[in-house]
Amino acid sequence: MRKAILLFILIAMPLIGKAQSKSITIDWGGQNPAISSTDGANKTAISAKQKALEALKLQANKERVSYQTHWEDAGFADKGSVRITDVQYGTVSSEELSKINTDLVPGELEYSIGSNRSREKLYTVLKISPIVKTSGGYRKVLSFNVAYRYGPLCADYTPPITNSVLATGQWFKFKVEKTGVHKIDKAFLNSLGMNTDAINPRNLKVYGFGGKSLPLLNSETKFFDLPENAIQVVGEEDGSFDGGDYVLFYGTNTEGYVEENDSNLNPYSNESYYYITADGAPGKRVRAMVEPTGATEFTINEFDDYQFHEKDEENPTKLGRMWFGNRFDIESEQSFTFEFPNIVAGKPMKLTITSAAASESNTSMAVTVNSTSLDPINFRLLGEGGLLDIDTYYKEIPANSETVQIDLKYNNAGNPSSIAYLDYIAIWAVRKLSGVDSQFNFRYKAATTLAGIGEYQISNASQISQVWDVTDMQFITSKQNEGNASTFSFKQTLGEVREYVAINPNNYFAPVKIAQSAVQNQNLKGTIFKDASGNFQDVDYLIITAPFLIQPALRLATYHKNLQGLNVKVVTTDKIYEEFSSGRQEISAIRNFVRYVYNNASEESKRVKYVGIMGDASIDYKNRLANNNNIVPTFQTVKGISIAQSFMSDDFYGSMGECEGTIGSEGGDIDFLDIAMGRIVVDNVSLANAMVDKI
Repeated sequence: MRKAILLFILIAMPLIGKAQSKSITIDWGGQNPAISSTDGANKTAISAKQKALEALKLQANKERVSYQTHWEDAGFADKGSVRITDVQYGTVSSEELSKINTDLVPGELEYSIGSNRSREKLYTVLKISPIVKTSGGYRKVLSFNVAYRYGPLCADYTPPITNSVLATGQWFKFKVEKTGVHKIDKAFLNSLGMNTDAINPRNLKVYGFGGKSLPLLNSETKFFDLPENAIQVVGEEDGSFDGGDYVLFYGTNTEGYVEENDSNLNPYSNESYYYITADGAPGKRVRAMVEPTGATEFTINEFDDYQFHEKDEENPTKLGRMWFGNRFDIESEQSFTFEFPNIVAGKPMKLTITSAAASESNTSMAVTVNSTSLDPINFRLLGEGGLLDIDTYYKEIPANSETVQIDLKYNNAGNPSSIAYLDYIAIWAVRKLSGVDSQFNFRYKAATTLAGIGEYQISNASQISQVWDVTDMQFITSKQNEGNASTFSFKQTLGEVREYVAINPNNYFAPVKIAQSAVQNQNLKGTIFKDASGNFQDVDYLIITAPFLIQPALRLATYHKNLQGLNVKVVTTDKIYEEFSSGRQEISAIRNFVRYVYNNASEESKRVKYVGIMGDASIDYKNRLANNNNIVPTFQTVKGISIAQSFMSDDFYGSMGECEGTIGSEGGDIDFLDIAMGRIVVDNVSLANAMVDKI
């Protein structure tokens, strides 16, 4: 399989930059959309079935006004190269206009292009706004030409068949509740069950993904096993782990903004787990920072600080993975306070407020910052099929106080049934790079716009023992503050935003012991392709279920093996999470496991063809709802604004293309299924067995 991928890359390289073009006609009820090349090839007649499929490409209704199409292609389309020309417009009839939501119609033509795979075939995907709003009224697109060039391939990495790091050795799991440098001492390791008197501290290793949700895009997936984190082991030089020895490691909780979730909280789990072992080879260590030797061109004595308020307590529409916290109905006015020590006056703060309302009339929310009124947030009345109107509010506000108070007041326009919800408030503020009484993270966003060498200067630094560059958890570097100097500096090459943490030894965070600390050895990655004799065998069918449903799932596997001769493997979610997401629930972990199996088949024709899920799913990943049945999670779109635009789908687990993973997202490409997906919706063993009996 690796050779096949390499061969495709070598074949595709000469295509990069090659111009392509298509002519497209949109059928508004007469002719149906046709795609033809501009090289003089004749358009071919298409069947009634094809006509029906083509008609689905045009969506012109109250929920969506869009047209999208795709065609098989030889190379990846360069998204920045697409041009639409020779557009022919027609008049939108009064009947057509009455069927759409005109608020969704842009003032100019909008379009995008991308690429995706379906098993061995590559497709180019085009999206375009089929109706535009002009000074003379509404016009619909009848036909156009699209020109584009082939560009580089999406990043694609799946490791060959390898053993999991959990396959051998003694492992222990713990969790962290804060983001920062944590201290693991001898007593804590002993409490986990490790015999610290019998270990070589040089072999201590910490593994884990951290607490943020894993990327949805296949191309952004870097790890298919627990990644090792660089750590600092104080006192390891003598080969024994004594009473005064300890481990320092940088751990992250489940907080932090993730754009594809538009959230500061991990939507799938509140827990952030890490693993530690003292078996095997010596571990990764924090290395000394290597500073550039050239002259300093920029002095940096300030940093960008980010704070937020967000609670995930309520999903009013019961759709999407966006949950809300504060409700504005009876309590229509609420206040939120943020503290930014050593704020830099004169540098404006950037305020973001994401909120929503459900009302039959136009409503608004007044915004006040430190007693100064700003422009209000306006919510539209709900149209046909609409469930929620979501608004994201951006505003620059003056930095004139270390304390920032945000007051929000909902105006329901006299309609007592109207309700507003707060998703989150976020503030970026510029602070002086000065020590405080605790450890703190810092970064300088303007570094992306600068070239050369910058010197970070930290004042009031006598309590800071060292600074770590934690941009990459696997390759952390450290600059020591020798002599506890009051002014502490280090140099860095600019051009990108890097993440740092200033460490105060009086303020290490403490990891948290969990009930089941010892981790059993397992090796999904190394055994999934082995038959009963230990020989390689391609997988035809994966069944994924929860541990308590393993017996009905095995019965189903035996049925398909005996009836169809399929090689069926049953895998439980807990085993997938352990290897692919640090032991916590993540939909990307399930998809990454499936993709590992898919891409490691002996040849393309023998890739896994079927994935069956046994177990119910829910909009509530975190079991906040009573009688929740989130047994095997499914993909949810972000926003639950309407039934037409919000959905849940297991197709996420069957989309294997490099550019796929964000189905249903704004601006995302169409995902093509590479694997047939199915789910048996059950929530107990008795019902599961009954369903298997019926098959």
